[in-house]
Amino acid sequence: MRIPGRFWSLILATFVLNHGANAGAEIPHMKISKFLQEGAKFYTSADGLPSDNVLAVHRDADNVLWAETDKGWAAWKKGNWSGAAAPSPSTLLGYVPGSKKAVAKGEVNQWAVSPSGESIVATSEGLFVSGAEGMKPLVVADQLGRRWATADVRGAAYDSLGQLWVATLAGVACQTKDGWKFYTGSEGLPYNDFTVIEPGLDGVVWFGTHLGAVRFDGSEFAYRQGRRWLPDDDVRDIVVDKHGNAWFATANGVGVIGRQEMTLAEKAEFYEDEMERYIRRTPFGYVSEVGLGGPGDKSEIHYSDSDNDGLWTSMYGAGECFAYAATGDEKAKDRAQRAFEALRFLQIVPQNCEHSPPKGYVARTIRSTELPDPNVGRPESDKRNRETDDALWKVYEPRWPKSADGKWYWKSDTSSDELDGHYFFYPLYYDLIADTEEEKERVREVVRDLTDHLIAHDYNLVDHDGTPTRWGYYGPQAVNHDRAWWSERGLKSLSMLSYLAVARHVTGDSAYGDRMRELIEDHAYLTNAMIYKIHRGVGSGNQSDDEMAFMSYYNLVKYAQDEDLRDRILLSFFSAWVNEEPEKNPFFNFAYAAFGVGAEYRDQWGTHSLSPWEGWLEDSMDTLLGFSLDRVNWSSKNSHRLDIQYLRRQQSSVDVTDGPEHRRGCLVSGKVLPVENRHFNHWNTNPWQLDYHGNGTQLSSGTVYLLPYYMGLYHGFIVETE
Repeated sequence: MRIPGRFWSLILATFVLNHGANAGAEIPHMKISKFLQEGAKFYTSADGLPSDNVLAVHRDADNVLWAETDKGWAAWKKGNWSGAAAPSPSTLLGYVPGSKKAVAKGEVNQWAVSPSGESIVATSEGLFVSGAEGMKPLVVADQLGRRWATADVRGAAYDSLGQLWVATLAGVACQTKDGWKFYTGSEGLPYNDFTVIEPGLDGVVWFGTHLGAVRFDGSEFAYRQGRRWLPDDDVRDIVVDKHGNAWFATANGVGVIGRQEMTLAEKAEFYEDEMERYIRRTPFGYVSEVGLGGPGDKSEIHYSDSDNDGLWTSMYGAGECFAYAATGDEKAKDRAQRAFEALRFLQIVPQNCEHSPPKGYVARTIRSTELPDPNVGRPESDKRNRETDDALWKVYEPRWPKSADGKWYWKSDTSSDELDGHYFFYPLYYDLIADTEEEKERVREVVRDLTDHLIAHDYNLVDHDGTPTRWGYYGPQAVNHDRAWWSERGLKSLSMLSYLAVARHVTGDSAYGDRMRELIEDHAYLTNAMIYKIHRGVGSGNQSDDEMAFMSYYNLVKYAQDEDLRDRILLSFFSAWVNEEPEKNPFFNFAYAAFGVGAEYRDQWGTHSLSPWEGWLEDSMDTLLGFSLDRVNWSSKNSHRLDIQYLRRQQSSVDVTDGPEHRRGCLVSGKVLPVENRHFNHWNTNPWQLDYHGNGTQLSSGTVYLLPYYMGLYHGFIVETE
């Protein structure tokens, strides 16, 4: 929990939950004003450095920054680098007069001077301290008598509190007033192939390594690796300026990691602006991710359709519904209305064309017919997919029919996650945005047509070829009697019950409630939904299924009119949340906490608390605060870290019939890696994977932040102050 330097506080106060099925419960909330948002910038010869090959960075007595390159020096003045004559060494802070020959043997790695004037020297042969008789070894031993600094000491420095830090391949040692304190992977040290130590402000210490940089703030270590944070992972030198910004010398230029004061609302507006400028596709404004012309280069944007444009646009639109309800911001209302029209069009575009599906069907996405025909080569691709990957994959033509007006290709074979997204969004829009009878009737029409389509086809989504889509099976015959669907039984049952609950709420038609009772009483859908997925434990399972389930749980608990149904589903929701708790997912946490805070379940053995466990709110805020403003898909490597543990074989797979997956793990705390060390487009990404591969040529949307942030505001978990 990053309390130091974040400027936020946890208030465990009496706060009444006004939204959700458990209204009236007292809940904790986070009271937050401004916090320090971390970010990085890089500088090369294009920015005034004599060369990209930077050997060292320095700060002088006048707080001027200097970069030493293989082709000369540069000074940082007024926000720019410019070539300059080499400064006098005596003007540089940290300059140590005298010769390295003062040490009897070994190569000097770093030289530090204590507050009392002693010299501490880290060398390849150990750690030395100056004395009356010259340099002598400095003993660094733990409570068991093991010596930590007898050879290859990579760094030594005094922090702003006067404590000596020593970096070795065994780990880090700090000489405190209470004696030596040691840090290894078990204590959270991420990596130990050190190159240098640099003190920062307020006791912060930076460590350079051959594979990234490490910051210690007095309570936690943070690892910064990859192009999101550094121009090159081999950190040669570090200097911290008077503002606390850390500057890095690398073979690919100078990097700086700094912090700026922001509010959560300002962070949201940054993402909103970026989505308006770069992300929205087609005049309807579908949101997903976009391609870039080059690594990190937003001057050239490449748009492409996504299989799940409907889902991602639904989740974005849901966030805007929460935003408008929480803040009254008319811009949020406009964004939600645009999302509704985009999603509504996915029901309109397939109708009355040459290959029309039954009324109510919803397309995956659209693309302009001015673009190349997406059907070319598709049948062959589908056949290969069915033969080599998915034996149930549909092979039919056209997968992309043309709209009746000839302007759009629309993508068929719509999946179940699309429907979960649509049904998550529509009731929020109906309740929070639609404020006229005309608007509400437009929502009713969309929900009624889609739900009636499912009911008319034995609860299946039927495509233009007259058969259900690959993932569009929800009916009793499939989920209860077809072995191909046993693993989907719980999730499909949960989804269909939530769809009917939404339809009952939005349309007011009790017939949808009758359909729910029929599925529950005659086809065991509630029993099925109690275990939405068979997992092998924390870390196993498919996050795409989890994302779908949490949207369906949210709706079913919120709109179920039968108290027994609601209570039992809330118990199932709690079980699902417990499995997800280590993922520090603010969307999952807020979705469950909206109903789980203060909730209880009564059975024949007594009364049991269903409240989310202590720490859920801190974890949620830690993730929201940690999100980088840079949503480019830079790679991130973590599998080499010392502070991780691999998942057990039982946990490292998706379904029970799958073999184990490798290279999945978490921190030694049992929680997933911080969001600063991961890149993902959506909340359906597996957070237990350790390495993330990317080349910087894709820009992702900010929905992963916006939806939980606005949801937290709406439900009162986040309270922003001046």
